[in-house]
Amino acid sequence: MSIEMTAILAGTIAAATPLIFAGLGELVAERTGVINLGVEGMMLVGAIAGFAFAAQYDASVASALLVGGIAGTLMALIFAFFTLSLSTNQSACGLALTIFGIGISAFIGQNYVSMALPGLEGINIPLISEIPVLGPILFQHNYVVYLSMLAFVVIWWVLTKTRLGLLLKAVGESPESAHAMGYNVLAIRYCAVLFGGAMAGVGGAFLSTVYTPMWIENMVAGRGWIAIALVVFATWKPTRLMLGAYLFGGVTILQFHAQALGLNVPNELLSALPYVATIVVLVLISRNKKHLKLNLPASLGKTFSP
Repeated sequence: MSIEMTAILAGTIAAATPLIFAGLGELVAERTGVINLGVEGMMLVGAIAGFAFAAQYDASVASALLVGGIAGTLMALIFAFFTLSLSTNQSACGLALTIFGIGISAFIGQNYVSMALPGLEGINIPLISEIPVLGPILFQHNYVVYLSMLAFVVIWWVLTKTRLGLLLKAVGESPESAHAMGYNVLAIRYCAVLFGGAMAGVGGAFLSTVYTPMWIENMVAGRGWIAIALVVFATWKPTRLMLGAYLFGGVTILQFHAQALGLNVPNELLSALPYVATIVVLVLISRNKKHLKLNLPASLGKTFSP
């Protein structure tokens, strides 16, 4: 395998990391019947919060990720209050949250535009990282990349192998039945939405402190929307979401290696590739309505008042 192809595959894994964090968080929220279109805004607020904290206090990446997760959780709390406590429209509130996140991140970030952070070096695991081909692709990343993989394993296990996963699915399928059985549906949905916000915030903080360790206005650049699309692409299954994240990560990283591969394609078209791929995938999936209905949480987007 050529050095260029190895670099593309390694870059794909890194580029997919924020999508994995945000997508898994949104998947858990949607499993309970709540669709949050504010992922983009939560990621942006997490990105600026993590970056500002790291730049202001010379903090570690781990601390910046924690602050980003807290910021994303607070954004999700706003969304949860309006949609769950006040029973307002979930789609409208999600869009408003994204607009709010774009605005407040730009306002806070105007003092950090010229700053850069040291970033985070990859972990060279002895022996394993020196394996030809596989070593550079899989075993020379920073610990946050491996943390996203661990998050996938934990969430997959919880959703498919535990009673909690069955409960989340039950709330998403029939909140009335879950309520009749004595479960606090609103509390469960609150926790799921807040978890989704924390994951989105961590994904945003990863972008600003590790992947591109500098602050650029609107640097999430649509990844929040791609994460939402990934949940539909995955038909609400974590394994498919993981594969989809790497697919979109590959499409994203391809634009940086196009010239080296000899592709004579305008830069504007290459920059649009991830979003074009998102539209194409959603169109293809929407054609199989029967498959979508079999996996779609029955109460998705519907308000519930006990």
